[in-house]
Amino acid sequence: MSPLNVPPGSRKPSANASVKSTAWLPARDGLKAGRAALAVVAPAAVLVAALYAMAVNLLHMPAGRLSGQTWAWVDFHTYFATAIVGIRDGWPSIYDQHLVEAAQRQLVPLQFSQPFVSPPSDALLVSPLTLLPYWLAVAVWASVSLLALALALGWSTSYTGGARIAAVAAAMAPWWILLSVYVGQVVPLVAAAALVAWRLARTNHDVAAGLVLALLALKPNTAIVVPFVLLAAGRWRIAAAWAAGTALMAGFSLLTIGFDETREYLDALGQPPPGASALTLSGAFGLAGPLATACRVAIVGASLFVARALRTTPGLVMAAGVLASMLVAPYLHNSDLCLLVAAAWMVWEEAPMFRVPLIAMWLAATPFVVQRQMGPSLEGWVRIELALFVGLAALAVLGGRFRISGPGTALTDTAELGRHAPA
Repeated sequence: MSPLNVPPGSRKPSANASVKSTAWLPARDGLKAGRAALAVVAPAAVLVAALYAMAVNLLHMPAGRLSGQTWAWVDFHTYFATAIVGIRDGWPSIYDQHLVEAAQRQLVPLQFSQPFVSPPSDALLVSPLTLLPYWLAVAVWASVSLLALALALGWSTSYTGGARIAAVAAAMAPWWILLSVYVGQVVPLVAAAALVAWRLARTNHDVAAGLVLALLALKPNTAIVVPFVLLAAGRWRIAAAWAAGTALMAGFSLLTIGFDETREYLDALGQPPPGASALTLSGAFGLAGPLATACRVAIVGASLFVARALRTTPGLVMAAGVLASMLVAPYLHNSDLCLLVAAAWMVWEEAPMFRVPLIAMWLAATPFVVQRQMGPSLEGWVRIELALFVGLAALAVLGGRFRISGPGTALTDTAELGRHAPA
């Protein structure tokens, strides 16, 4: 048979064709090697940067870090003193501010005292620690709150290996995280509860997620809208379990302190503590009166719309609820920005198109930037929260045109920072 008559499929490849077909293999191997190196180098670099940021944070804590007790553990100091008053004088006495102030001064004479305006559950939660010496109780509380947030971050992410460690460290680097632990705030536990509930919601453990969300009652002004956006998203089992858990906590508190003290606590909520308005609409935009009320109603309404539109992504739903809660809160403290970290963590996971602005937010929150007065003011963080909230609202309107990571999204099994593996 003439070579011209040989069917094309039966021809043997020439030597040149063989060379051409294998010429790309070194490039492919080099690309694989580069990606493997990046998977190791990138998490290591992020971890080093995060640890450096934490070190700067610790070195610039408010006065009293080593010798005096001006700021160290000041919020836990109040919880602890209130628990002592409750055990010693009866739980209906915990809102007698004279007794609370006296107990604080007796505990640490050098530390300034402050009124107890937190929910009764905070004092009840701390009460078992009154069996320990105060400084040992401080160590236990700080360790538990720090570990709870770190473990919640680690368990809720889909990163694995070194990338998971680096990501958690980076999330712990913003200045307000270690500050909240330093002053002994309860808010890291609230942020941890939100993250754990998100992880449970993703795997359809709705009742467990709702019961965990009941811990929002420890500081309800930071995330009060979250259960309602979950209800708007159709996760009624989560909302029902949250309502049951919250009712149980509220009922126990009511029986413990009585109706009169409960009414006194509710009245105190109408008088925000001084110096806590910078992180509110009033502090950032000067809104007050009917206009402020209208804006708050609009924000809550928008969060319900976002939840309904993005109902297949529980993290985006909960992030919208957290941001709405912070924007409509009558007062917030620096430590309450821990909830912003929780919201950003969820958005990072489920809406990759937000990652560049989230990295910019992280850089602006690092202590190195803040100490050089290059970062935003407290009022500036309200504007950042609003911008992120508006971004989620835009995603809700145009969600079909963007890729978001819903429950069915395939995830890779590598530990690269830009990729995910099933949690």
